[in-house]
Amino acid sequence: MDLGAMLKGRHVLVTGASSGLGRHFAQLCARHGALVTVGARRRDRLEALVEKLLELGAEGAQAVELDVSDVASVQRAVAGASMASPLDVVVNNAGIADNRPALDIDEALYDAVVDTNVKGVWAVSTEAARAWRAAGRPGAVVNIASVLAHRVAGAVSIYAATKAAVVQMTAAHALEWARYGIRVNALAPGYISTEINEEFFQSEPGLALIKRIPMRRLGQLEDLDAPFLLLATDASRWMTGTCVTVDGGHTVSGL
Repeated sequence: MDLGAMLKGRHVLVTGASSGLGRHFAQLCARHGALVTVGARRRDRLEALVEKLLELGAEGAQAVELDVSDVASVQRAVAGASMASPLDVVVNNAGIADNRPALDIDEALYDAVVDTNVKGVWAVSTEAARAWRAAGRPGAVVNIASVLAHRVAGAVSIYAATKAAVVQMTAAHALEWARYGIRVNALAPGYISTEINEEFFQSEPGLALIKRIPMRRLGQLEDLDAPFLLLATDASRWMTGTCVTVDGGHTVSGL
């Protein structure tokens, strides 16, 4: 089964697309001929990405200004994205971390992490689902969770809690929306090698963490491609409410 071919011509909205996993997923969709809408708080940061998506083979590409923590912004972005073509897939990738010990977290940081990681997933998902229900169209939501939804680490208490909330929200939305032909699944990556964490994973604590991963290596962005395509296409047409973990065995490692 060619998962990528099943994405051709489909309209995919990716939030938090200006960098990291969001940028990667947008490019993956483009390479398989999807129409891709990328959203982030600063639209100007996405213009170069739009050009790249077209070069990669996207059927079309556009950017929308999107602050997932602001419901009005979400409503404008989903409506704007849909003007080109009705959405088929929504990828809730936007997220931020706390990176402080729990006792050092203030209310402002707490609100920022929860509003982005939980409220944002709720706002984008429900806005898309309302449009699909009204039009009598099926749709797919792919929520980007984390291995930290299942295991905890130091200095990410709020982030871990929000990702656990995303997994539960995935199941709850899947239950309610299955009758409308709307599937909702989550992808939970483990530790992925990126430019941002490269220095840490070359340090002594970083190398020690890698040794605790059963497969003894970090994930690469490409390791997420097949699971993502599975959830974003009709290859998973009888899957909903599922969280697919891709972590090199981290969640089953011994204590």
